[in-house]
Amino acid sequence: MLPERPASNKPRVIIVGAGLGGLACAMAMHHQGFEVLIFEKIKKFLRLGDSLGLGENALKLLKRWGLYDEIVAIGNKNPNMNIRRWNDGKILAVQPLMDMAGYIGHRGDYHTAFINRVLALGMEINMGLEVETFNEDDPSVTLVDGRIFYADVIVGADGIKSKTRELVLGFSDAPKSSGYACYRAYFKGEILKDVPECQPILSHDCLNIWIGPDMHLVQNTLRDGEEFNWILTHRDETDIEESWFQPGDMDDVRKLVKGWDPLVTSAVNVTPSCLDWKICYRAPIPTWVSKSGKIVLLGDSCHPHLPTSAQGASQATESSAVLALCLKLAGPGNVPLATRVYEKLRFDRVRQAQLSGEDVRNRWHNALKDLDDGADIDPDDIKIKNRWLYSYDAEEDTKARWEEVSAVVKAELEVGKITPLFGESGPPRKLLVRDAYGKIKTAPRADALPSLTI
Repeated sequence: MLPERPASNKPRVIIVGAGLGGLACAMAMHHQGFEVLIFEKIKKFLRLGDSLGLGENALKLLKRWGLYDEIVAIGNKNPNMNIRRWNDGKILAVQPLMDMAGYIGHRGDYHTAFINRVLALGMEINMGLEVETFNEDDPSVTLVDGRIFYADVIVGADGIKSKTRELVLGFSDAPKSSGYACYRAYFKGEILKDVPECQPILSHDCLNIWIGPDMHLVQNTLRDGEEFNWILTHRDETDIEESWFQPGDMDDVRKLVKGWDPLVTSAVNVTPSCLDWKICYRAPIPTWVSKSGKIVLLGDSCHPHLPTSAQGASQATESSAVLALCLKLAGPGNVPLATRVYEKLRFDRVRQAQLSGEDVRNRWHNALKDLDDGADIDPDDIKIKNRWLYSYDAEEDTKARWEEVSAVVKAELEVGKITPLFGESGPPRKLLVRDAYGKIKTAPRADALPSLTI
């Protein structure tokens, strides 16, 4: 039987959701000495999804938490990726793979590695237990089966359709179409063994990206050709539910890539099936923390990323480290201080990573539109600009900025007025962002919002 209340003097953290973000949070909380209770509504995990990258900014944290060699073993072993022209496959730019997304492997394999590490640390993942309601004043969750479990803080790592997000916001914010969708396929390389045109990208680990007007295709070969996947991002205004499980129409895919480089279309044309993922947009929210300060969001529930950011899982890992350390530095009984510092420390960096994904997509989709046939392109104009993200150490940054930011939060808590993450009373603040070349510039934030009354 699970103890309804903490079984020791350790502060207890309840984590809702056992995806990559929730499991990273579990490792981070264990690392800081907390008792962890994890609830996941799914009864059994399947090997779902396709390519996923983990950058150096996440790997340095996972290494401290005892999960590194397993992650490196999963990823693509080719040191470089090629960015190619859509119709003839000409290589327009070559970039180190670590500059793009770090080690790229199958999402399901990474998830299994995270699960195994959490279990090895002695934490239990309680499967098939769905949270029905939250109590934020006496922090607790009530499960669908009626049982109630108490904690010092509750973390909503329950993904893009987060129930916890609704509690924090006070309403359900429906996603909006981004104007794009992805056709995605992942399959055994043996399907391609008799297709001569694609042999150059089947025989060894490699990653290629074909860019064209309003569309790009990412191809990834793993385990020296044992596994193969492609992801085609294209314009799509269809208004259907955001889902990883919507079947795609391969005839539609073949029409989209007609006339593209045979090196990759030869693989697409024999692909047996694919998924159709409508990429939805969620605007930044003014807070990641409930009014009591004792329920907090993490990962896709508060900062979802586009696939082109190549940072979704890495940023969730960073957020996990920052939240856990903030709780440790704040000390027992100071959860609202910890969670409010956490969101202030994280928002600007996460927003920069999100905007980077939009920037990459837009550059890839527009780079060739106005060029004459055969004209050269500056390789730097189409490279991913993620290198600046990797030197960051989430734990060290939290330690360095704790005194300054916690003083601001203490003052806000004393008067009961919390400055929103974007906008504020008076003139809108500026947000530091990275431009296409990785240089810092300022961009106006969203319209001014009144302070949050707590």
